[in-house]
Amino acid sequence: MKNNPRLHPGEVLKMMYLEPLNLTVTKLAHTLKKDRSGVSELVNGKRAISADMAVRLSIAFDTTAQYWMNMQTSYDLWKIQKSKPPKIETLVTA
Repeated sequence: MKNNPRLHPGEVLKMMYLEPLNLTVTKLAHTLKKDRSGVSELVNGKRAISADMAVRLSIAFDTTAQYWMNMQTSYDLWKIQKSKPPKIETLVTA
């Protein structure tokens, strides 16, 4: 998992939805009833997908909110795990 880079969900949104559908960030923001700057930050990988945004994207693109949340969680975990984790004592042993 550490060496397999993940795409930010915003990159997936851009490549798999916006570009094929010829949608602009402005049009998407209008459709989602969200601020253009926030949607732009998401699409450019500078903002995470919130639960609220996941629901909005699921409605707009006929997916599930869980699809978007899973993508965000996977990305977040990958990002943390690629860095050196802190030394934490194991509290439970088998």
